[in-house]
Amino acid sequence: MLTLYQFEPVWGLPNASPFCMKLETYFRMTGLAYQTHSSDDVLRKAPKGKLPYIEDNGQIIADSNLILEYLKTTYGDPLDQHLSPPDTAIALAMRRLLEENLYWALVYSRWVDPKNWPQTKAVYFSDLPPILRTIVSKIALNQVTQNLKGHGMGRHTASEIYQIATLDLQALSDFLQDKRYFMGSQPTTLDASAYSVLANILNDTLVSPLRDQALQLQNLVAYCDRMHQAYYA
Repeated sequence: MLTLYQFEPVWGLPNASPFCMKLETYFRMTGLAYQTHSSDDVLRKAPKGKLPYIEDNGQIIADSNLILEYLKTTYGDPLDQHLSPPDTAIALAMRRLLEENLYWALVYSRWVDPKNWPQTKAVYFSDLPPILRTIVSKIALNQVTQNLKGHGMGRHTASEIYQIATLDLQALSDFLQDKRYFMGSQPTTLDASAYSVLANILNDTLVSPLRDQALQLQNLVAYCDRMHQAYYA
């Protein structure tokens, strides 16, 4: 059976990592049999130093997008096979918007925004002894901050980051319009990605201008409710 290695669920979400949640949502959407594993040392054993990764018949594959390609090649592509080449290209571009740009605004809102960092710290490091908690959380925060700067998002001011994210959210809302799913009446791989990022943004545990803007786009809110009812209710 496929094993998905990921973080523990927190904040009432299937996973606080959109990439872990994307894969679990994809499994549920396709009906692939799977099990999850999220022990304390799962991240330490990750082949690329990040989650998620999967194990399938003794083969380990890391990186959520490479995993998706492996799954489609190995088990077929029931979600996207009806898409035309232009629609496939559009769906991929939308996934890049979600995962390579909007995602980093979400990371900023959790780790760097001073209103939310205490709660993020508590979730990820509360199991550590007090001294280790202070040291390890500071190291992790520095690493996330450097990753944000390396991406480019972290070089902007807070207002600029949320302005960039607002444009992304509006683009998603304008593209979705009143469709049931992002590519029409049938769910696709894009929906696994979109739902996972948007549900993490809309989660009510942490408050930020990013969440405030998403809440104003009612078709995105309704879309997340539909996806939850379809695959996690």
